[in-house]
Amino acid sequence: MKRIFDIVASLLGLVIISPFLLIVSILIKLDSEGPIFFKQWRIGKDGKQFRIYKLRTMVQDTDKIGAQITKANDTRITRIGKFLRRYEIDELPTLINVLKGDMDIVGPRPEVPKYLKHYDNLKYREVLSVRPGITDLGTMTFRMKQNTCVVKIMKKYTKKRSYLTN
Repeated sequence: MKRIFDIVASLLGLVIISPFLLIVSILIKLDSEGPIFFKQWRIGKDGKQFRIYKLRTMVQDTDKIGAQITKANDTRITRIGKFLRRYEIDELPTLINVLKGDMDIVGPRPEVPKYLKHYDNLKYREVLSVRPGITDLGTMTFRMKQNTCVVKIMKKYTKKRSYLTN
């Protein structure tokens, strides 16, 4: 039932926001060189890798310019990128990942593969037992704050998740 909801919600969402995404895509191209979409490998359910889709908010080749972690007032963030990040518009294309079955609407955030080495494998295995989501308890709880207990919160979700709480 949850998967059916995710398919219908993501498909409906993509149809509704498609004119808006077209306008934003044009603004991204006018603002800076590079592709419209940012694609990055992430770890999903059962450790399966997939490409996550987001709107590009930084200049091209950011990994060659600075650190992997983005900081507040990072000079690599484009003008339109600041707006997209502030209102989390850059996340809208992840509905494509939901439609493809890589992600759910609600679930633990998917991690970048190279950061998995920082997690306790036994604890993180439980998080990887469910499909990752666009939003989760940790994102809602610690919005705009540094979070040192993400895995604990993601584990809490995996234990207590249900159709009613999603």
